[in-house]
Amino acid sequence: MQTRNILICFLIALLTNTLINAEEAEPEMLPVYEDIRNMDSVPIGLLTDQNTEQMNIVFDHAISVANEELGLSLTSFKEEVNYGDGYHSYNTLCRMLETGIAGVFGPSSRHTAVHLMSICDAMDIPHIYSYMSEYSEGFNLHPHPADLSKALYSIIKQFEWSRFTFLYESAEYLTILNELNLIFGMNGPIVTVLRYDMQLNGNYKPILRRVRKSSDNRIVVVGSSDTMPEFLNQAQQVGIINEDYSFIIGNLDFHSFDLEEYKYSEANITSLRLFSPEKMAVKELMQKIGYNIEQDEFRNGSCPLTVEMALTYDAVQVFAETLRNLPFHPVSQNCSQRTESVRDDGSSFKNYMRTLRLKDRLLTGPINFEGNVRKGYSLDVIELQPSGIVKVGNWNEYRGYRPERIAPTNTQFDNIDNSLANKTFIVLLSVPNKPYASLVESFKKLEGNSQYEGYGVDLIKELADKLGFNFTFKNGGNDYGSYNKTSNESSGMLREIMYGFADLAITDLTITSEREEAIDFSIPFMNLGIAILYLKPQKAKPELFTFMDPFSEDVWWFLGLSFLGVSLSFFILGRLSPSEWDNPYPCIEEPEELENQFTIGNSVWFTTGALLQQGSEIGPKALSTRTVASFWWFFTLIVVSSYTANLAAFLTIEKPQSLINSVDDLADNKEGIVYGAKSSGSTRNFFQSSEDVRFIKMNKFMTEHPEYLTATNQEGVDRVKTSTNYAFLMESTSIEYNTKRECNLKKIGDALDEKTYGIAMRKNWPHRDKFNNALLELQEQGVLEKMKNKWWNEVGSGICATKEETPDATPLAMDNLAGVFLVLLVGSCAAMFYGAISWVLFIIKKARHYKVSLKDAFKEEFEFLVDFNNYIRVLKSSASIYSRSRQSSMSAGS
Repeated sequence: MQTRNILICFLIALLTNTLINAEEAEPEMLPVYEDIRNMDSVPIGLLTDQNTEQMNIVFDHAISVANEELGLSLTSFKEEVNYGDGYHSYNTLCRMLETGIAGVFGPSSRHTAVHLMSICDAMDIPHIYSYMSEYSEGFNLHPHPADLSKALYSIIKQFEWSRFTFLYESAEYLTILNELNLIFGMNGPIVTVLRYDMQLNGNYKPILRRVRKSSDNRIVVVGSSDTMPEFLNQAQQVGIINEDYSFIIGNLDFHSFDLEEYKYSEANITSLRLFSPEKMAVKELMQKIGYNIEQDEFRNGSCPLTVEMALTYDAVQVFAETLRNLPFHPVSQNCSQRTESVRDDGSSFKNYMRTLRLKDRLLTGPINFEGNVRKGYSLDVIELQPSGIVKVGNWNEYRGYRPERIAPTNTQFDNIDNSLANKTFIVLLSVPNKPYASLVESFKKLEGNSQYEGYGVDLIKELADKLGFNFTFKNGGNDYGSYNKTSNESSGMLREIMYGFADLAITDLTITSEREEAIDFSIPFMNLGIAILYLKPQKAKPELFTFMDPFSEDVWWFLGLSFLGVSLSFFILGRLSPSEWDNPYPCIEEPEELENQFTIGNSVWFTTGALLQQGSEIGPKALSTRTVASFWWFFTLIVVSSYTANLAAFLTIEKPQSLINSVDDLADNKEGIVYGAKSSGSTRNFFQSSEDVRFIKMNKFMTEHPEYLTATNQEGVDRVKTSTNYAFLMESTSIEYNTKRECNLKKIGDALDEKTYGIAMRKNWPHRDKFNNALLELQEQGVLEKMKNKWWNEVGSGICATKEETPDATPLAMDNLAGVFLVLLVGSCAAMFYGAISWVLFIIKKARHYKVSLKDAFKEEFEFLVDFNNYIRVLKSSASIYSRSRQSSMSAGS
């Protein structure tokens, strides 16, 4: 049935093509076709209807790799077609076939691809497409729906789901559900089936609300890459992407979606991936497309390369490998000819492609076929965690699902002497010091460890769960301590650790070389730097000539020159054009003189009225003056509209003005701004030991003004809030925490240095390696990032609006308005040219009529033209050469 429908579509398209003479190609394309026919190479064609620029780069790169590795001479022939437009695609394909292409790749639209596939099959041309399909026509490297069902089955079995909701986009995805039911059999889980795109309008919320109200919180979703990002967005808006729900996304492009806002939702989101972004070939292709791998734009397992791009790349490699072993010569085909001729070796070529077993130069893994269905590949099982996309397992058809998750583990100890089990450590905290440690707000009096909360508290609890030790928290105060090399004495928390009064200290304690001479630190659990905390920029005072801001200085100059130029054009054309010389006394049929309305003053007045969107009593009559007027009106319409729109932006958008913008401004005490830091600690030590000229200057200022130093960071924050000329130097993480809760505070400039926080412990402590290994595991599992997000972005946050900062209004420059200036210039020049030609023709006609010398006529008319003080033309003047002719006077209109 499917094959019959395809053939019917093909015949209908062929008949339609004959009736409307569709073989007429764009004239400009014909030379290109001829060039390709004459090339000593094998052309292959790519039809794109989505992501055209990236697909073209992938296609060309795949060809270059194949040519280099196999010594071939493949060339590309690329065309863009309208998405879903079968007729346009048919015409484009026919033009391609006339060039003698060896194979056709694409497009993305299933409807279009099926239509083109029938044409290629009829002519025995290999057609390669890259979308999921249950049918086996054409040549497809995409995993079959039945195999995807097996992968989903393995994951569901691993998760031990006894019931779930199956959400699908359209009927073509029901094949996956049918295969799942066949595999589960009679004793499978209870499945609720819903179509999320029920109304075909992109609104999935009614179905998602039904899911939220149901008792099923385990969901399997299958759909296209076009709808899946919006599905996730609306699912989050409805409120089902959280820790109460588990998702299995049956879409192989999941890794390419923007998942940043779902990373910290705590929802269990699992999906499948056909290739790993860690492959060198994938990284090379990403760089070709334009993504900078070193800058890590798509980090933590994400990859912007879609399955369609990867499969197109691999399909080119399979095609090239076939071509190397089974060369064939492309032959030009004609869609409009009703012949039975097909490519002689086309079927052999396609059959040979399906017999290959290819492993090298591929992105999506080994390729081999069973019939028309691709086999041999494996799928990565991936999971979205706070750290990004993490591979948690692998699936292939032969061994099923194999978990590779880095699971939280309880350490296995080698012997009793080296075990942390049942050991109790005293852990120092700095209280209150949000978000690292603070007292729990409760109506009941709490004692012991339960009275403390914060990032440091949670971190110790996670480590205790992994290593099996017990702990007792102790408030170590705000003095983190310093070490004196000469006397071998220390203070604060360092002294408590050195003398064994405590085992660990966890807070915003910076790892420094001085402290490491007295104690040891674990590996860093947080990276940061010293930054400046200051008030948010305040609204600037409006300037006197604010109304000039919408346009740049260049635009104002060009606008003035255009005004003068157009006024001069009206003046000149008014004198040149006979139609602009009017009878000042309409009651007199044969006037003795004519008058011109376009004086210098009137020309300027007419131009001014149009510019200010006002009228005037002057009306151009000649075609040349009307042309200039039309272009000037169009020009003023665009310019005035642009000015009005940009003026509104300048009047409504506030321009914040900060007194300081960098550490250099702070060091110079710009605008009288003073600054300070915590009187003791790593921040103060940084300035005391720095050799940078700016920081030496700042250290001298703080030494000479101890009144600006504070005992705690909180005291410095409070001082910034209540003062307009005080800035505080502190760690960037603490600044980040405070700016999310104090809406009038902001971090100024970049970090001044790089430092890290670590857990302090005694020198040569025997359990240090165990703590380091446990911290590494927490980092790899995303626990550290999750805890930071909790205490920085969730607990106590949300007070300040999180809307994006409004961009500054910028003056419109010549780059924005150059086009309309060019239109005005071209129109004015055309009018001037026409006016001059009309003037010359008028003089020639007048000279012939009066039978006077053409030279004398030009001389008299030119002298009158340049007499700018004279706006009256006397018709019957004895001094005129026309008065001495045999003819009577002639009106200017003739």
